[in-house]
Amino acid sequence: MLEGKAVIVTGAGRGIGRDIALMMASRGAKVIVNDLGGAADGGGADATPAQEVVNEIEAAGGEAIANFGNVAKPEDAKSMVEQSMDTFGTIDVIVNNAGILRDVIFHKMTEADWDSVIAVHLKGSFNMASAVAPQFKMQASGSFINFTSTSGLIGNFGQANYSAAKMGIVGLSKSLALDMARFNVRSNCIAPFAWSRLIGTIPAKTEAEKARVERIKEMTPAKIAPLCVALADPSCDVTGQIFGVRNNEIFLFSQPRPIRSVHRGEGWTPETVLEHAIPAMKRDFYELERSGDIFTWDPV
Repeated sequence: MLEGKAVIVTGAGRGIGRDIALMMASRGAKVIVNDLGGAADGGGADATPAQEVVNEIEAAGGEAIANFGNVAKPEDAKSMVEQSMDTFGTIDVIVNNAGILRDVIFHKMTEADWDSVIAVHLKGSFNMASAVAPQFKMQASGSFINFTSTSGLIGNFGQANYSAAKMGIVGLSKSLALDMARFNVRSNCIAPFAWSRLIGTIPAKTEAEKARVERIKEMTPAKIAPLCVALADPSCDVTGQIFGVRNNEIFLFSQPRPIRSVHRGEGWTPETVLEHAIPAMKRDFYELERSGDIFTWDPV
C-alpha cells in the first residue's frame, strides 16, 4: 500500500502516534519517528520513546529512523523533512499528531498555559506543513493527516487552549486542502477517541466523569491507525474532510454551513434583532454541550 513512500509521524513515541508509525511501516512505508519525549505538559525531553518505536519497526523488517525535534520550532520541522529526503530520498505523508495538554478552567488559565498548547498543536502543525509544502508542490503529490479533537469540534471543560488549537487545525487542514489541491496534495483531519497518557491527565471527579474515563480506556490507540494509513494511500482521493474514530466506529463530521436565515427588507436595528431575529432562530441554537453529551453510547 505504501511501498516506497516516506512518512513523518510526529509524537510517535507513544500512544496514537506509535501505533500509526507501526502500521505505516507494516504497509511498506519508511518512517521518521518523531518524538521530543517530553512529559504530558510538554516539559522535559527523552530520546527513549522514539528510539524504541524505531527498534520495533526494524525488528519487524521495516525501515525507520528516530527524530527528537520539537514541532513548535520551525527549524526542527524543516530538519525532519530534510532528514526524510536525505535518508529515504522522498517525503510523501505528514501525520501531525504531536500534542501536549495543560488543562485548567479558563479564569485560571495563564498566558503560558495558552501559548505552550497553541505552539505544539497549531503552530507545530503549521510548521510541519510549511516545511514540506514546497516539496509536495514540486513532486505534485502528498498527504497531510492532521489531528483535531471533539474538545474543539463540540466542546469540553477546562480546555480552552486545547480546544482553540484543535479547531485551528481544522481551519488549517481545510486551507491546505483548498490551496494545494491543484498540486494533487490532500489534507484531512481525524478526531481520535483513544486512551492515552494525555487523556489520563484530565481530571475525573464525578461518578459520571469516572465512568466516561473507564469507557475511553476500552478504546486503544491502535484503532486509530487503519484510517490514518488509508488516508495516506496514494489511491485515496479524499481531501478536506473531518473524520472521527471511536473503537470500531468511523465518523464523518459535519462542517459549519448556514442552517437558518432571517430577512428584514428595511434592514436591522439592535431592537429588531432582539425582537425578531433571535426568537426566529432560537429553536435551532446549539446547547452548551461537551463531547460526552453527544457520544452517549458505549464504544462499539
